[in-house]
Amino acid sequence: MRVFTVFGILFYTVIVTLMGATLIILSLNILQINDITDILSYAQFGTNSRIIVGLAGALLILISFSFAQLILGRFQREKTIAFNTPSGEVTIALTAVEDLIKRLGGVIPEIKELRPDVIASKKGIIVDIRVILRSEANIPELTGRLQDITKSKIQEVLGLEEQIIVKIHVVKIITVDERDKKRKDAFREEPPIPFGGYGRM
Repeated sequence: MRVFTVFGILFYTVIVTLMGATLIILSLNILQINDITDILSYAQFGTNSRIIVGLAGALLILISFSFAQLILGRFQREKTIAFNTPSGEVTIALTAVEDLIKRLGGVIPEIKELRPDVIASKKGIIVDIRVILRSEANIPELTGRLQDITKSKIQEVLGLEEQIIVKIHVVKIITVDERDKKRKDAFREEPPIPFGGYGRM
C-alpha cells in the first residue's frame, strides 16, 4: 500500500509539472497556434494515436480515483480508534481523546497551554503534544512526567493494550510577570479575621 501511495504522489507531481511547463511554454510563445493545432489533429485523426490518447485518459481517471479513495479511506480510519467487545464494535473519536489530554494541563501548574494531536496508526496511538511552559519549569522532569501521565490516563480510560507513543514539542517558554507574582503573593497572605476590628463593649 505504501508503494502505491509513493507512486500516486510521483504521478501527480509529474502531471502537475507537465501542466505547469505547458502553461510556461504557452506564455513564452515558444509554440505557435499552428503547432498546437497539428498536435491535436494528429491525436484526433490518427487511429493509433486516438487509442493511445483514450487509454491514457482512462488510466488517468482510474489512478486519480484509486488514489483519492486511498487518501480518504486513510483519513477516515485515522479519525477513530476501534476495538471489539463481547457485545460488538466500539469506536472512539480521536477528538474525545484529545479533550481528555487537554484536561491534564490543569494538573501540572508549570504548563501554561497544552495542544494535543492524536493519530491512530498501525504502530499504535501516536500523541503529539505542543506545550507552552512557564519559565520555572524543569523541562526534562516535566516532559517525562507529562508523558507518563498521558500514557497512563489513555490506558486507564480506554483500556487499550496498543502501544502509546507520546511526543512533546515545547513551543514556547514564558516568564512569569511581576504583576502575576504580586497577585499570587496577595492571595497567599492570610485573610483578615472577621469582625477583628470590633472590641468588647
